Amino acid sequence: MEKDYLTTLLRSKNTIFKFKDLTLIWKEENLEKIKKRIHRYVKSGKMNSIRRGIYSKDDNYNKDELATKIYTPSYVSLETVLGRSDVTFQYYKSIFVVSYLSREVVIDGQKYIYKKIKDDILNNQSGIKHKDGYSIATPERAFLDILYLHKTYHFDNLLALNWEKIHDILPIYNSKKMNRMVEMFYEEFKKDSQ
Repeated sequence: MEKDYLTTLLRSKNTIFKFKDLTLIWKEENLEKIKKRIHRYVKSGKMNSIRRGIYSKDDNYNKDELATKIYTPSYVSLETVLGRSDVTFQYYKSIFVVSYLSREVVIDGQKYIYKKIKDDILNNQSGIKHKDGYSIATPERAFLDILYLHKTYHFDNLLALNWEKIHDILPIYNSKKMNRMVEMFYEEFKKDSQ
């Protein structure tokens, strides 16, 4: 029976699991059995304990997935997404995450930076993509998140953004100041695209 539990875990698309995830995957209600099984798997090297209550199949886990499991709800955004999308050319080793609190966490040498945003914005799914086990902002959502949190920011490549999507997502921030800022950047984009 033990092999079935491990096989179920290994077949999962996810690479990171919270205790609650394991109870659902293993369809087990007895919490003590789950705790003992996890302890046995971690001790024998069949599973890794990343942080209290968070586990991985092995050392080759998805860092974006871990970023969104440490504090939930959250999604990868800001400099991480803008850098990967070539909207900014500055490289950051840290993974930036939008969440309900502001924190910095280092795990296995990787720094995760959490930035607090209002709950009604955080919980709005506009411009959020759901991948295997985690959520990540589109470049347009990350652009708006940066403007909301920083007010002033330098963007290297506004041509990489879809301005129709930006205008569709913008109302969730409910900010006249942001509307003016977006229009200012949109005018800059139009000049660059000529």
